[in-house]
Parts: sequence; C-alpha cells; structure tokens
Amino acid sequence: MEAYLLDWANLLLRWLHVITAIAWIGSSFYFVFLDNNLLKPKSPDLLEKGVDGAMWAVHGGGFYNPQKYMVAPKKIHTELHWFYWESYSTWLSGFALFTVLYLWNAGTFLIDKSLMDWSPAAAISAALGFLVAFWLIYDRICQWFGFREKGDAIVGAMVFIVICVASWAACQLFAGRAAFLLVGAMIATAMSANVFFWIIPGQRKVVAAMTSGEPVDPKALAIHGKRGKQRSVHNTYFTLPVIFAMLSNHYGFLYTHKHNWAVLILMMLAGALIRQFFVQRHGWHHGRAANPWPYAAIGVAIIVIVIAGLKAMEPAPAPVATASTTNSVAASGQPAMESGPNNFKTVNQVLEQRCLMCHGAQVQMKNVRLDTPEAVKTNAQMLYQQVVVLRQMPMNNATGITEAERALIGEWFKAGARTQ
Repeated sequence: MEAYLLDWANLLLRWLHVITAIAWIGSSFYFVFLDNNLLKPKSPDLLEKGVDGAMWAVHGGGFYNPQKYMVAPKKIHTELHWFYWESYSTWLSGFALFTVLYLWNAGTFLIDKSLMDWSPAAAISAALGFLVAFWLIYDRICQWFGFREKGDAIVGAMVFIVICVASWAACQLFAGRAAFLLVGAMIATAMSANVFFWIIPGQRKVVAAMTSGEPVDPKALAIHGKRGKQRSVHNTYFTLPVIFAMLSNHYGFLYTHKHNWAVLILMMLAGALIRQFFVQRHGWHHGRAANPWPYAAIGVAIIVIVIAGLKAMEPAPAPVATASTTNSVAASGQPAMESGPNNFKTVNQVLEQRCLMCHGAQVQMKNVRLDTPEAVKTNAQMLYQQVVVLRQMPMNNATGITEAERALIGEWFKAGARTQ
C-alpha cells in the first residue's frame, strides 16, 4: 500500500512540477524575447512618460503594445502583476518530488554502495548540502565580481568551474541517476533563490519608493534593477542545462557511463550555448548583436561529439549465459542456470535473485510483478527495456545483476519471451 501511494504522490507531484516549470520557463523566455525586441520610441508623449522601449505584437486574435520603463514610470499603477509564484511553485513542487522519490528511499535511489557506502541520513544531508553550498558560493561570486569590469565574463567562468566540480563530486558520491538530478536541482535552487532573495525584494523596494509620495532618486533605485537583471539573465542561461539534467536521469546509458560527470557537463554546456543563440538572435535581427549562429554550431557540435564518443566507448556485448558461465555462477554461490536463451527457467532464476525484492508478491514497485510466468509475460517488453536497453533496473544495480545476465534476458526476449 505504501509503494502504491508513493507512486501516486510521485505522479501527481511530477505533473504539478512540469506544469509550474512550463509557466516559469515560459515567462522567462518571453521576457528575454521582449527585452531583445523592444525599440526606442520616437513618440514625444512616450518619451515624456519615460518609456525606454516598446513593441507591437499580435497573438490570439488581439494586438499588444508592451512598454518598458528603465527604472519605473512616473506613476505606478495600483494593480501590478508580480512574476514570482511560477518560480516558487516550481521549486516547492520539485523539492517535494525529490523528497518523495529520492530522500524517502535514499537507500535505494540516492546511494550506490559501489561508490560510497554510507547511511541514508548521511547521504540525505550531503544531498541537501549540495543545494545550499552551491547557492552560497554562486551568490558570493555574483556579489564580489558581478559589477566589476568584465564582470559577466568573470562570473560566468567561475560559476561554470563550480558546476563542473559539483558535477564531478556528485557522480563520485551518489548513484548516477541521483547525481544528475541533484546537479539539476542544485542549479534550479539557485534560480529560485535569485527570485526570492534578489529580484522580488528589489522590485518591492522600487514600488515602495514610487508609491511613498516622497521624492525619488532614480540613481538610488537603479541598483535594484541592475541586480534583478543580472540574476534574471543568469536564470535564462541556467534553464536548458537544468532541463537536460532533469530529463537525462531517465536514460541509463548516460548516468551509468564511467565518465557520466563529463557527459553531464558537456551536455549542459551545449544547452547554455544553444540558449545563447536564441537570446542573441533577436538582437541580431535588429542589428544590435553579432551573428549568433556560431553558438548554435558549437552547441550542436558538442552534442554530436558526446553521441559519437559514447558509441565509440560502448562496451562489447556480454556473452549470453551458457553452461560455462552457469558453472562459474554456481561456483560463486549463486543459483545455477541452465543454458539457452529460450529457457525460461534460466531467466526466472535471474529474476528471482535480482528483481523479486521489489517486484514480487510482497512489494510491487510501480505496480509491476515478476513472480509468476503470467506476470513476466505481461511485463516482458518493460523488462527488456528497463534491464537491457535503458539499463535502469535494478535501481543502481543494488542486487548486482551481471552483464551476462542482462544479455541472457535480452536474448530470451528477442527469441519470443516464452514462459512455457
């Protein structure tokens, strides 16, 4: 019953998280697009009002004319829409999902004892420490170097180095799947913290000053706009790397690779470069920025290199379990297996030893059972995909399935997955 309810919590939180993330990333992308397409107004009345940029757009049968003020208009409308609940809801739902899926079952999902044999409490503390430590380091880098000469380049380089170190460390300490998700959560936490600690408080101070009735010094308020813009731009470049880190943990060939940390870093770098292409292309069309295509070309080239590199380093297929491997397994104290890929008895012995802990009569994770021939037949396609193709199961290989056993299941499935 507990596993069933956890599956529902996982599904509903994942659904909520995707919905809120779409809202947050969508609004972020829209305002980047808006900033890069605003044109300096020529109308005297707009200039008199302090409008710094404006554009006309058509969407959904209506015409829109958004306008941007460099600091704030001379008079602020009483009904302001604040863009922050998208961020907060995304982080809260994401952290809840991380808790249900990884922290609640840290011994299964967070810990890979072949990397680090530690207690669930220690692993959970370390994972949470990653989230906090990255934010503190990133925030200090922004404060110390963000507004110096060439500050953007300095901050970008230093944050990239910190992410590289964190990615390597996470892949040495945690199970590969958890490590990928943790790096994404680490960056996403900084994104939401940017909104909570800097962007929204700065905007509130500007609004409070403008509505106080007291004389306002635009220069004194400008720093809040600069800080907010800095962190907002960072969030824009973080989006695609975070999305990749979150999605890639569903693909075992990425996080189980011996150089998984390098794969993660390269793919996140490619995402940031491709995001730069989309950011810069708007200004390029207006003659305000250089040609952005080199960024896209480099990003795509990195992806192609990763794809080709992973294929080139792919290990040779393991031999199917035969009489000789059966004898070696028996000698190691494991159940002996009869030879032949079509022999269900042989495959079933592997399932009993490697899979029934989580998919048997007592526990059915993801509502999957493999303890009867009928259940195995029903789930044969999923079994093949998860164990052989994606290599996601057993989770973190907690039961020690061998390459020969994976190959055996693959051959059995390709031969028709007979259970008689």
